[in-house]
Amino acid sequence: MQVTSRPRVALRIMATTDLHAHLLAYDYYRDRAIDTAGLSRTASLIRAARAEVADALLLDNGDFLQGTPLGDVHADDRNAGADPHPVIAAMNAVGFDAVTLGNHEFDYGLDFLRRTMDGARFPVVLANVVRRLGPSAATDDTLFPPYALIPRRLHDATGRPHDLTIGVIGFTPPQIMQWNRDQLQGRCTVRCAVDAARGWVPVMRAAGADVVVALSHGGFGPEAGDGGSGAGENASADLAALDGIDAVIAGHVHEVFPSAGPEPHPAADSRSGTVHGKPAVMAGLWGSHLGLIDLQLEHDGTRWRVARSRSEARAIARRGAEGAPTALASDDPDLAELAAPAHARTLAFTRRTAGHSPVALHSYFAAIGYDTAARAVMRAQSWTVRAQLAGTPHADLPVLSAASAFKAGGRGGPDYYTDIAPGPMTLRDLSDLYVFTNTVLALRVSGSELRAWLERAASVYKTIRPGARDAALLDPAYPLYLLDAIEGLDYRIDLSAAPRYDVKGAVTAPGNARIRDLAHDGAPVRDDDAFILACNSHRGLGGGHFPGSGPERVVLHTQEAMRDMILRHVAAGGLGALPATPLFRFAPMPGTSVMFATGPGALAHAPDVPVPGLDHAGRDDTGFDRFRLAL
Repeated sequence: MQVTSRPRVALRIMATTDLHAHLLAYDYYRDRAIDTAGLSRTASLIRAARAEVADALLLDNGDFLQGTPLGDVHADDRNAGADPHPVIAAMNAVGFDAVTLGNHEFDYGLDFLRRTMDGARFPVVLANVVRRLGPSAATDDTLFPPYALIPRRLHDATGRPHDLTIGVIGFTPPQIMQWNRDQLQGRCTVRCAVDAARGWVPVMRAAGADVVVALSHGGFGPEAGDGGSGAGENASADLAALDGIDAVIAGHVHEVFPSAGPEPHPAADSRSGTVHGKPAVMAGLWGSHLGLIDLQLEHDGTRWRVARSRSEARAIARRGAEGAPTALASDDPDLAELAAPAHARTLAFTRRTAGHSPVALHSYFAAIGYDTAARAVMRAQSWTVRAQLAGTPHADLPVLSAASAFKAGGRGGPDYYTDIAPGPMTLRDLSDLYVFTNTVLALRVSGSELRAWLERAASVYKTIRPGARDAALLDPAYPLYLLDAIEGLDYRIDLSAAPRYDVKGAVTAPGNARIRDLAHDGAPVRDDDAFILACNSHRGLGGGHFPGSGPERVVLHTQEAMRDMILRHVAAGGLGALPATPLFRFAPMPGTSVMFATGPGALAHAPDVPVPGLDHAGRDDTGFDRFRLAL
């Protein structure tokens, strides 16, 4: 009896994610070239990766339009849509085969998004954002096509051709309805990713998809799957567990997978590059990596199946012993030339003078309560809210202001901090102060809600045992942008107490209390006191799940972009009275010290930080400087 071998073909899937309008290897906030970001560098890796194989597919996982001044400048262009947006033009030139949309694609509104994506020469797929919900996911009226079917003629080892259809389906965090409520309310709604996938993947298979790739703009984190419901913003592991999905491209959380670090999920295995046994990849942020999944597909007589896979994240740069980056990829010359006009236009905009600051504005010491950059934002917020509440029933209530450090290292690296020198301020500096497209609003909150808000913020800290030496201050599971401070209050944070909230904002220990001596104007804050809290729209509408937030608490929503509001405040001389004091302090713990990491630029500012017990402790091999704080 003659045995016929099963045919096998190979397909490489290449992926980018979270480009955030980083077309070139350039930091617009510091006005200098860099080696750690830029699609122009990733494009060189793409060109090389294509040359290594016979057949490849290039996909993007979203958050490509917003994130640098280049994105903002072209979002404000009155002639937007006359020519392809520079990011879309670049993606067309690189040769993307399909993309999905991240949450930040919605920041500039649906009209801009539709107009911009009309310039794409590739499919845009999104299965879980819909105009109208149907009885089931497969009957939803989706805002964009839920999936695309991409034909490929692949050849086996003997050179025989095989026609396959690659199905690509996309998902974005359902939380866009909260984060982008202003732009989306009444115009669309969402399904959770897993429900949408369960509805559409069988439709894709019936339509002829031999392989299904999920573009999931979300991470794998074990806290994100919500018990397998897929309702969290990071449902990629839940999608990988579904029958019918062959590979997952993840993103949103700016991490790299596979990597040498801790596994992002109990079902993740960096050695095999799989999650729940499915090949998966996550390519960092800003073009820092190119994700690769190499599939060996075998036909079993009925259908094509993944016989073997290999996943890899190729970096455009690596950091040396002291954290200094070394380029591993050069600019793709064609893409650099294409992006040059948009780059020049962005520089002309960002270098315009906008005002003056008498003090340095930086975020290096946000972790210990000294953040002049956030203080500048807080002052502008409260200035705006007081003016607009004048003559309303809320005019007599005390106005407080909440903000956090958006640029505070983390996955952005040791250079990802706000650092604005005293003197003339440019529009670049204003973008550095506030990198997102939020608006300012005001909430009416009680004293008990303020306390709970600060308890939520203080969850970023580890519990410190009295007498501990050089204990880690920050819990790495919590991003530092959750550390809201509130100007107008005096308070201390007791690090010996355990946190009340988990990373998602759920109360895990209601009796725990870290906030001590909470006072306003020298008087203790009572639970039934009433205040106005100015903050950005993301936080005020529920982003981060802070107690007291939500649309029902809003008493004022200006609809003015945060950067425009800050510009008005700076132009009016509002930074002249900026106090050089900490926003909060830690409760004393004699004989105890903690360690935290910050950017190397912190050294120049450390002598002026009015926090006693601060001491520089050297630089680590990732490029961050270490500081010791005696409590």
